[in-house]
Amino acid sequence: MTAAAVTAAPTALAAAPANGDLVQAVDWVAIAPPTIAAVVALAVLVADLFLPQARKALLAWAATAGLAAALLALVPLRAGDRSTFCLTGDPGACSYTADHFTLAIQLLVLGGALLTALLSVTDTRRELPAGEFWFLLLSSAAGAALLPASRDLATLVVALEVASLPAFALVGLRRGDRMSGEAALKFFLSSVTATAVTLLGVSFVYASTGTLHLTEIAQQLDDVPAQLGTLAKAGVALTLVGFAFKTAAAPFHFWVPDTYVGAPLPVAAYLSVVGKAVGFTGLVLVTVVAFPSYADVWGPALAVLAALTMTVGNVGALRQVSTRARSAVRLLAWSSVGQAGYLLVPIAAAAYSSDDQIGATVAYALMYAVVNLGAFAVAALVARTHPANRIADYRGLYAARPVTALAMGFFLLCLAGLPPGVIGLFAKVVVFSAAVDAGLGWLAVVMGVNVVIALYYYLRWTAVLFRSPEGAPGEAPARHRAPVPVTAAIALTAVAGVLLSGYPQWVLRFAATALF
Repeated sequence: MTAAAVTAAPTALAAAPANGDLVQAVDWVAIAPPTIAAVVALAVLVADLFLPQARKALLAWAATAGLAAALLALVPLRAGDRSTFCLTGDPGACSYTADHFTLAIQLLVLGGALLTALLSVTDTRRELPAGEFWFLLLSSAAGAALLPASRDLATLVVALEVASLPAFALVGLRRGDRMSGEAALKFFLSSVTATAVTLLGVSFVYASTGTLHLTEIAQQLDDVPAQLGTLAKAGVALTLVGFAFKTAAAPFHFWVPDTYVGAPLPVAAYLSVVGKAVGFTGLVLVTVVAFPSYADVWGPALAVLAALTMTVGNVGALRQVSTRARSAVRLLAWSSVGQAGYLLVPIAAAAYSSDDQIGATVAYALMYAVVNLGAFAVAALVARTHPANRIADYRGLYAARPVTALAMGFFLLCLAGLPPGVIGLFAKVVVFSAAVDAGLGWLAVVMGVNVVIALYYYLRWTAVLFRSPEGAPGEAPARHRAPVPVTAAIALTAVAGVLLSGYPQWVLRFAATALF
């Protein structure tokens, strides 16, 4: 059965029509989250043409409401048993599946996009063109929400590009900023290269198996003719390389620091969480679902990539100078590369263990999303009074904004995996256990060394928050009113981090259901 036979079906439980009619109903409830984001994106773009400049602020609240509605659309899907766009000859092979894994990732990407929207409200009033920004953000979020539900390679690649293409423009949207333009160009060139490699790999896999559906690819790869064996292995390898670019795994990470530093700060926050989730979701789908029979190819490769990525990221963060302009964002960028290495560990472990390890990746991704967005939210607040956004600019933050400083310290301790950031510690233990259970002791040792390295720069930054401010003794730094949306983003992430640290079993149980 080829991709030409793909049609729509209401659910995975619906049988193919007995009379052979290919016209079937679409399960609109299942596809509601990405659809709502896409429809609101178009509505915002059209509304921007007619709204006067004084009322452009309404676009921000319309976009935020649209993302909130997309999140609420996940509630009817909580059973995780809906599918649509299935093959009529094989109802089990569907192009869109709303299982628990899909819901977990959609919660992450839509929640991350919502927090990004809160961080962006004031920027779109001052620096960024409102209509274009909100359209691009919602479009990218729609693609990111579609990707975890994709169960054929064509839909997967399309969703990946729908999530990525608007992100290029978001990075370079600050007009007249040379650094923003350079960041967008680097991001664009690296992503286009990744897409080209991915498409080449997908074409090789299709030529070897004759299908694009992930479940059917898994079956066909078990019985590939000998003359096509090399082609199939090349397709698997090239597909993995393409997604390694998207996940910023070393040595394909070179675009990350300059892109994060040059992008508007809310966009950097978005890329660090939602952009990363997109890449890792695609990697999970192609390895665990489509290529399980080639675990001996991608397992060792991902294990080496995980070790290399976490080491390069942490060493890069360690080398940041606190007095350098935008060193805070640059450190968070290198830190995100290191965190990507931890996220790769359970995926690599899935090749060596019969136990499901994907829940560990989902748990870590959820924790990382909450605390990393919180750190970027505090950085956005500090940048309003210190545009250079150096680590040194955070000195005395406790004297000026005690609650904000405590929140930032909590976020950094969560990223480091230290109490009271218990959720960060639990997430690292889960990932560490996945490596040990899979027999990857050497990878667990490398991870342990990197966690120790990361402690230094996270704790160094935390200490800066509570040092006496520079200036005359007893002189408190000037205090400026914080925008309400930014304050709300900091409060939401802090409350979520505290709740998850008090009850880490919530995220662990939720992630444990993220099975295929």
